[in-house]
Amino acid sequence: MISSLYSFLYSVALAIAMLVSLPYWLFQMARHGKYRKGLEERLGRVPSRLQLPEKRPAIWIHAVSVGEVLAVAGLVEELKRRFPQRRVFISTTTDTGQALARERFGEGNVFYFPMDFAFAIRPYLQALRPQLVVIAETEFWPNFLRLAHASGARVAVVNARISDRSWPGYRRFSKLLRRLLANVDLFLAQTPEDAARLRDIGAKPERVRVSGNLKFDIPVATPGAIMESLRKSIAASAAGPVLVCGSTMDGEESLLLKAFENVLVQHPRAVMILAPRRPERFAAVAMLLQQMSIAFFKRSEWNGESLAGKVFLLDTIGELSALYALAAVAFVGGSLVPHGGHNIIEPAQHGVAILVGNHTENFRDMVSLFQSRNALRIVGPAELPLVLLELLANDAERIALGQRAAETMRSQVGATARTADSLEELLARP
Repeated sequence: MISSLYSFLYSVALAIAMLVSLPYWLFQMARHGKYRKGLEERLGRVPSRLQLPEKRPAIWIHAVSVGEVLAVAGLVEELKRRFPQRRVFISTTTDTGQALARERFGEGNVFYFPMDFAFAIRPYLQALRPQLVVIAETEFWPNFLRLAHASGARVAVVNARISDRSWPGYRRFSKLLRRLLANVDLFLAQTPEDAARLRDIGAKPERVRVSGNLKFDIPVATPGAIMESLRKSIAASAAGPVLVCGSTMDGEESLLLKAFENVLVQHPRAVMILAPRRPERFAAVAMLLQQMSIAFFKRSEWNGESLAGKVFLLDTIGELSALYALAAVAFVGGSLVPHGGHNIIEPAQHGVAILVGNHTENFRDMVSLFQSRNALRIVGPAELPLVLLELLANDAERIALGQRAAETMRSQVGATARTADSLEELLARP
């Protein structure tokens, strides 16, 4: 009775919040096209393209966006191999995650995650009839967890982490969370600290394990056609060195471009590949380049022209990971400004010297690990130009820094197998 009351009150509060924020969502749809795609699926309409399992049992994996899709890609393949009799479906929240998931797993296996209302969730549970629901990282949607558990499915949260930013908020509501997290049968945390935080906010201790970070098992991205085109152009025009600045956020590009101007004084044929994190910011970054009078080409308009002394604005999705291989030095964004940082694994896979800013709270353990092994450099805005010039002037140190990053990566692999073992054990429970 109390549980039903909480669910009702939560649903009412969620509906009111959505109504109040409706102008914002409409603005985002009109201005940036966000949230428009898959709206019917989000509202509970099961798409006809899904290859429903008929009498075959299913596994439902939820991965919010691109990072989570990449993280679970190896797990999806491993679960298919271990459970050939089960269909594996993947849901995402963002458009970019949806596009990547359809490319990786096939349109017949991928759909948009429903809004957290019973009327939107039940059609998917009825259509898929999952025996196992797997949630990547920490997507704690109350109605979804409650209904998935009530359907008879085993529920697991994998690659779980509690960031420094979210932990205080979770602790404030730990009494309510304890009831919510009781719907999860297994938590597989990235680190012992994440496991401790999960127990602290209400997860039952016997249900929490440490399995490692799935992102360390992400395979190196396959180079696309753009990689060969860039290699040829850079070689033909004797351009370089190449700086790759990925996943940048508002407020960072101006700092990075000023640093690039300093680099050009000593390296007039240097190239910066600049990849803003969010597609809706591509136009704003292009305008910033124009305002700063920095020569640049958009990836979408580039036809092989020389990039010496110019910026290559990567205004596409899904190509950044492979392009880190071109870098003499890579900067990973969201860290010069207080956004918590982004994943450093992609440049590490290529053995590239990595720089990040001071704001890496969302990846604290990963950054701490690399820092402890002298496998990256942390810089503030004032230090950035000096450190870039220092590394570009010292080939031996720069190459060694990248090699240590690659070695650190290799030392952490294995989370996918450990996660699959735990999920197999969970499914085998009577």
